[in-house]
Amino acid sequence: MLYTPITKLALRICFDAHKDQVDKSGLPYVFHPFHLAEQMKTEHEVCVALLHDIMEDTDLTSRDLIEAGIPETYVATCKLMTHAPGVPYLDYVRALKDDPVARKVKIADLLHNSDLSRLNGEPTASDLARREKYQMALDLLK
Repeated sequence: MLYTPITKLALRICFDAHKDQVDKSGLPYVFHPFHLAEQMKTEHEVCVALLHDIMEDTDLTSRDLIEAGIPETYVATCKLMTHAPGVPYLDYVRALKDDPVARKVKIADLLHNSDLSRLNGEPTASDLARREKYQMALDLLK
């Protein structure tokens, strides 16, 4: 991961926003955006990886991120990464695919979320269906 003043700010925002959340297996949720950020090369990519679920899964808004010091262009990419209620999933994925940073982060996100070894026990039918949906999204992005 690249460490700049802005990525360090994004790390703090990510941690503070997700610190009390857990993933489907009960692990701290922040491990997920940290894992994605470790795969990124540019400041923009690292920040989006860290903040990609902020507006969807916390009370923080795009305005909050900008006021905290995250560049508006990075926040705009995070907005693309935010799946709005009522928007069909594959339409949401199609809408972000032409943005190179959103696309790169989303591919990493889908691959990590498709890893069934992250779950406790045997995958359920719901887990398998979710992985299939993510595979369709990956096919759209690649």
